[in-house]
Amino acid sequence: MTTEQLTNQIKKKNSFLCIGLDVDLDKIPKHLLAEDDPIFAFNKAIIDATHHLCVAYKPNTAFYEAYGLKGWRALEKTIEYLNENYSEIFTIADAKRGDIGNTSTMYAKAFFEDLAFDSVTVAPYMGKDSVEPFLAFDNKHTILLALTSNKGAFDFQTKTIEGKELYKEVLETSKTWSNSENLMYVVGATKAEFLADIRQIIPNNFLLVPGVGAQGGNLQEVCKYGMNDSVGLLINSSRGIIYASQSDDFAQAAAQKAKALQLQMEVIINH
Repeated sequence: MTTEQLTNQIKKKNSFLCIGLDVDLDKIPKHLLAEDDPIFAFNKAIIDATHHLCVAYKPNTAFYEAYGLKGWRALEKTIEYLNENYSEIFTIADAKRGDIGNTSTMYAKAFFEDLAFDSVTVAPYMGKDSVEPFLAFDNKHTILLALTSNKGAFDFQTKTIEGKELYKEVLETSKTWSNSENLMYVVGATKAEFLADIRQIIPNNFLLVPGVGAQGGNLQEVCKYGMNDSVGLLINSSRGIIYASQSDDFAQAAAQKAKALQLQMEVIINH
């Protein structure tokens, strides 16, 4: 998917919502545990109820890998279902990969060719040759961890080296890599005050912003400092949407939560 296609979906739906499909079998409605594939059954219901309200879905692969082969198969079925039924939706493999060149190439093939995701999250710590293999794929996007929403982000990401914070060095250096136009960046919603500086460095790239909702991020603050002329934001909410209810109405409850966020986004877009 191209960024233009993603931008068109944002305009069409008046939404820049990304829904995280982080499935924990201890938290899904108990009646689904009787299904042959409870993870996929849960995802399918959530997707069918919310696809018109969001522009992206983001499965965190750890929540599938934790269940072994059955979990990985559920991830395969989920992305196949999305690509076959809602191909306009932008898909993100939240895998946080990052390794030396040959290994990165294989990770890229796994998510872009085998699973056919539109994008994958990647850690930049090992530098250029660990990221460029992902960037080599046409119309695929590499979402680089820039400034994350966890408390430990301050351990390294905001440390000053020769007068410049490390996350800013990551942003500026990544712009020099081959096919850097295919880069997007993760910036946590709990770091909204940093967004103005970030936009000075990368004014046009999309930002994936987790942390709105359960982690305490503020949508209005993020948009105030992070939006560009094309919106340029994907606001992710996971637990606050998908676990809105553990009863039979879980999908409808998720849709209500998603609708509430979408309506806020519509106001912001048309302000």
